[in-house]
Amino acid sequence: MAMYEKKINVFLEGLASDAPVPGGGGACGLVGATAAALGSMVLSLTTGKKKYEAVQPEIDELIQKMGKQRIRLLNSIDRDAEAFQPLSEAYGMPRETPEDIERRDAVMARALRDAATAPLEMMELLLETAALLSRISEIGSMLAISDAGVGLACCRAALYGASLNVFINTKLMKDRTLADDMNRRVDEIIKEADAIIVPAYNAISVNLKGE
Repeated sequence: MAMYEKKINVFLEGLASDAPVPGGGGACGLVGATAAALGSMVLSLTTGKKKYEAVQPEIDELIQKMGKQRIRLLNSIDRDAEAFQPLSEAYGMPRETPEDIERRDAVMARALRDAATAPLEMMELLLETAALLSRISEIGSMLAISDAGVGLACCRAALYGASLNVFINTKLMKDRTLADDMNRRVDEIIKEADAIIVPAYNAISVNLKGE
């Protein structure tokens, strides 16, 4: 059974335990999928309303896109767990001889790369989701605008969390060129996401307060 198919209380019990997975990466995937689901809810509440019939074709397109994002982010929970397993095993490899150390270093290099790639790919998905949520907040039903805002907030939290899961692995990489490239992309995504999320969230907040 995929991790995301478990009941939420089972997932959270696993998250609260000393088991290596699910961990922070899985939590970010779940929060990101929740953000996408909130976007879909706003779209569902907007569909078929006469007031929004001019944007109905775009709403229909967004429903398809947001549904795919939700599934991709759910799948990223298991992707993160799968990427961590080889790293966990690498830490336990013997280091008694030079050959052992060389073998362990090679396995560790691959494991660290994969363990950093999974949350980085998740961040790319979250950036796309943030852009979709921003648009949804502009054309979706005003009765559900707060839910679009919650989705944006969830998206930002998941992005910030996933960034730390990249950094904890790149920090240990001996290939500093790869580590620096991955860190640089993380910083770019955060900057791009904040430029989308913060104005959209603030606009919703101002609208709800009637300012």
